[in-house]
Amino acid sequence: MKIDRLLGITIFLLNRGKVNARILSEKFEVSQRTIQRDIEDLNLSGIPIVSTYGANGGYEILDTFKMERQAACDSDYTFILTALKGLLTAYDNPKVKAVFEKILSVRGNGGNSSNIFLDFGVLREGVDTSKLLNLLDSAISAKKAVSFDYTNADGITRNHEVEPIALTYKWYSWYLLAFSNYKKDYRLYKLVRMANIKVTNHPFLQDHQSADMLINEHAAEDDRKYIDIKLRCRAEIKMLAIEYLKGNVEKEFDDGDFILNLHLPENEHFWFGTILALGNKAEVLKPESLKQRLCEKAKEILDIYHE
Repeated sequence: MKIDRLLGITIFLLNRGKVNARILSEKFEVSQRTIQRDIEDLNLSGIPIVSTYGANGGYEILDTFKMERQAACDSDYTFILTALKGLLTAYDNPKVKAVFEKILSVRGNGGNSSNIFLDFGVLREGVDTSKLLNLLDSAISAKKAVSFDYTNADGITRNHEVEPIALTYKWYSWYLLAFSNYKKDYRLYKLVRMANIKVTNHPFLQDHQSADMLINEHAAEDDRKYIDIKLRCRAEIKMLAIEYLKGNVEKEFDDGDFILNLHLPENEHFWFGTILALGNKAEVLKPESLKQRLCEKAKEILDIYHE
């Protein structure tokens, strides 16, 4: 409905600042001409939207405007509470609990309960995960550098001092996005590889963009080396292979066996351990280097028990 789209455009502009017509048309799935008419209608209704032209042009609501009326309905609060409950299963933080209580009090006891329940307990990588998350979160809020010992994938440990920007969970692990003054670059540090973490008294030396923008840029610049893998898998492990390795099925045979294509980060251990655990139910067809690596690892395992 048009009224819903107009409200959506208003909230989107309030949250994002300046936004061009192309982004708005893609977001709300209408033409740019429709967006222009919607902006005109919003201006006529008293919402002060200014437009600028050029490479950095777009629509923007004046800072003097605030939405005084309640913009969220009961179902909106249900989604918010569902998300907060999910976050609490992974991150034991008093601030999150306080926000949850506030939203719960606003929503009240009425309305529909959620049909979706999120349990991110797997994100608790160790007994100290919440403690480390809270420590790093406090450093981010205070804009204080942190120091820690970091062991990389090659087993080399070095001390780092960085400016922490954000915490993110991706690739099955918690990471800290931070700026290294030594490297003069933004880096992702895996929490489980960090030790002796300390918040220093050193203030940030750099001005940083918003965390979500930096995370999106870092995701777009994924510089990990990837490997293309082709597996022939037995029919009985189809669900396991697809669930844990993802990938796409290239071909299925009459007996139920299938060819699975994978495109994975070369130095990640999760998928390698999964293929190893599938044993003789999954045969690597290519690359040859992975065949050799699996054979060497299998021999190492056999040697342990034959000693």
